Amino acid sequence: MSNIQFQNDLDKLASVLPEKVRRHITCDKMTDAIEIVLDLGRTPEIRHAGGRIEYLDCDFITDEDLTYTTGKIPEFTKDNRSGIAGTLHRISAIRNRQDKVIGLTCRIGRVVTGTIACIKDICSLGKSILFLGRPGVGKTTKLREISRLVADDLGKRVVIVDTSNEIAGDGDNPHPAIGHARRMQVRQPEYQKDIMIEAVENHTPEVIVVDEIGTEAEAHAARTIAERGVMLIATAHGNCLENLIKNPTLSDLVGGVQSVTLGDDEAKRRASQKTVLEREKQPTFDIVIEILDRSTLAVYKNAAEAVDYILRGWPIRPEIRKVDKIYDTPEPETPAQTITHEINKLESKILPDATDSLKFSFSRQKYVEEMKKFKKIYLYAVSRSIVEKIIERLDLNVEITRNIDDADIVIAHKNFAKGGAKILSTANDYRLQVFFVKTNSMAQLQKVLKEALQLDAEPVLGYCDDTERALDEVKDAIEKINSGAPEIELNPQNNHIRKLQHELVEQYNLKGESIGDGQERRLKISK
Repeated sequence: MSNIQFQNDLDKLASVLPEKVRRHITCDKMTDAIEIVLDLGRTPEIRHAGGRIEYLDCDFITDEDLTYTTGKIPEFTKDNRSGIAGTLHRISAIRNRQDKVIGLTCRIGRVVTGTIACIKDICSLGKSILFLGRPGVGKTTKLREISRLVADDLGKRVVIVDTSNEIAGDGDNPHPAIGHARRMQVRQPEYQKDIMIEAVENHTPEVIVVDEIGTEAEAHAARTIAERGVMLIATAHGNCLENLIKNPTLSDLVGGVQSVTLGDDEAKRRASQKTVLEREKQPTFDIVIEILDRSTLAVYKNAAEAVDYILRGWPIRPEIRKVDKIYDTPEPETPAQTITHEINKLESKILPDATDSLKFSFSRQKYVEEMKKFKKIYLYAVSRSIVEKIIERLDLNVEITRNIDDADIVIAHKNFAKGGAKILSTANDYRLQVFFVKTNSMAQLQKVLKEALQLDAEPVLGYCDDTERALDEVKDAIEKINSGAPEIELNPQNNHIRKLQHELVEQYNLKGESIGDGQERRLKISK
């Protein structure tokens, strides 16, 4: 967006604000502003990027000030949002119990280019993409730029389902930032799923863009769209892929999760519990991208594989991509200017001596540990005081929660399992692992707690490293076979790892055969 355009849009926002606030709204002061907050009986605020808050030097906000602003904008929709025609600004209301407006949040919308420079190649593949990230990290901004890229540069028929008018702005004429993409407005948020299906049935799109898939019905509509061969680009709230897998409402977006009971031999072969979680079906989205911050993205190019690895507890390495520069003006973009493959600070800390082959990826397990400070445990019929002593004595990075919705792990007394069927059912809905103790003794609880937190680190990490290396070797071999190699022999492995290699080979419809004897037993892959 040029400075002239930004100034024009800023003038439109200033025109609906009270005079006491308007005189503080200048282009220079608002360069890095995110939102303006007007709360009844308080000083107006301007919130800037980086967390800085500027309190304006003027009188408190009154009822007359709020009435002035609400009278200048269209009526609020059911989700208490409104906007200004021809701009990307969004105005949201806070109401009291009598439905009276007592606060306004004026979100400043601006066009930012270069935010998807590092994933242009992925957007050009024609595969469905899901963006994950916490609120305010730039998901909608990326959707807006992708819509323009796919519609203008790739010449595809793009329809945006614009529920809150955040992607293409308010008013009947969509903002020019979306290029030649078409926009369908949604009258009320609960109708979003219907408009998604209507877009496919009535307007023959090649690409559908949706912001904030948040209900089970919308997830079902997304699957319907993907199964009709339409490329779907959407966002959902959640810090990382694990959040989505754990969410019973939205897990269908990545294939859903079901509980499977294994036989004794299979559980022994997998070195796992008899009851495990597995992916239920093919994911709606082919690619999942986590937005770590405004310029750093973690890309899973194969969503199905990523979910399978996470459910089995295997390390998974997303590809880290980082935007070197983000533009507030339409400067020409070239790969040399906008794309850099340097790893972010988190990865540098995890892999300080990374080799070239690992330069663009990092350990998924360690990444999640960095992103999530504590493991939260819910206790059912288990002595809280004893568990707290164990946590203190072993200095564990653990927190006991009273709300099962917040929990990562459930520890329950085996004798009370039948009476706690509702708790266990809720745990199953939230895809939580449940560990049982036979007694409330210190030794028993410590043993189960270590098992739940995987504290027997040395053998487990060694096993994961060996398994990961063996599976990476299979992937490299599969690529070579698909490129024309007649057959490839892998390094010798034990019986357990070789079976995992066989499973991976079968997924790619290739032939795997064990050859050699004893410690030289290995897998040979061919077409």
